[in-house]
Amino acid sequence: MGRVTQRRKVHKFVLDGSPQAREFPVRYREDVLAVEEPLEVRLGSTSFSVTMRTPGNDFDLVAGFLVSEGIIWSADQLVSLRFCAGEDEDGVQTFNVVEAQLRPDVVRPDTGRNFFTSSSCGICGTDSIEAVEKSSHFSPAGDPLAVPVETLAALPDRLREAQAVFDATGGVHAAGLFRISDDGGAELLCLREDVGRHNAVDKVVGWALREGLLPLRGTVLQVSGRASFELVQKASLAGIPVLSAVSAPSSLAVELAEASGMTLAGFSRGTSLNVYAGHERIGVPAALPSTGRLA
Repeated sequence: MGRVTQRRKVHKFVLDGSPQAREFPVRYREDVLAVEEPLEVRLGSTSFSVTMRTPGNDFDLVAGFLVSEGIIWSADQLVSLRFCAGEDEDGVQTFNVVEAQLRPDVVRPDTGRNFFTSSSCGICGTDSIEAVEKSSHFSPAGDPLAVPVETLAALPDRLREAQAVFDATGGVHAAGLFRISDDGGAELLCLREDVGRHNAVDKVVGWALREGLLPLRGTVLQVSGRASFELVQKASLAGIPVLSAVSAPSSLAVELAEASGMTLAGFSRGTSLNVYAGHERIGVPAALPSTGRLA
């Protein structure tokens, strides 16, 4: 997997009480880690942001990040992406600086932003929801998508089956974009993995932008972790009507989903899920109660 993973020697302590553990309680072995490195994003020659990420699909990451910042929303606004020269102490190209050239009429932000944490976007409350609404060019609210609850509940397993880097390391998040067909089936369009859950989503959104697919109507974004305000923001700005998470959403994530007209599901574990906003899009069989939760 190249720079995506790295092998390291570790001391493994085994305390299960087995005869082998009593004889050899400490074992020296090799483990596979997910790589984490900084990526600097430049707009032209001006540094805009630095984020920690797993190398790979970096152009998708930058494109999606610019969509998430409300700077671009169409593929023709992004003229080019390229790696800038940069070497480590051994003289090896790092591929850790990406320069984005935007169309001349695209409004550039006044200041850059530095990202070194992933728990939130750095803003909170009503002002942040209003800021998302002002910068959004797509409205998930009008999307007529209907998703059978069985289809939605099955997506975490579909996502997990495609996580090659997680299989090797156990140390990355994933985001998968699914197209829901008229018969209720789900097609996996794009899956990205990264040490940062927000980066995984940006990589998916950036892929879609570069493919000319925005807004992403009729789709579900399934993520492997929790649903933060930032992930709902990114999905909303890409026009994604449904976001489903394996773990819990935050209170502000639910508020933004409601304000944006999105459907937000959490604790989706195959046999049960909670719907926190937009339950109208979820199709429930007659044998199940329409409470927003599977039995």
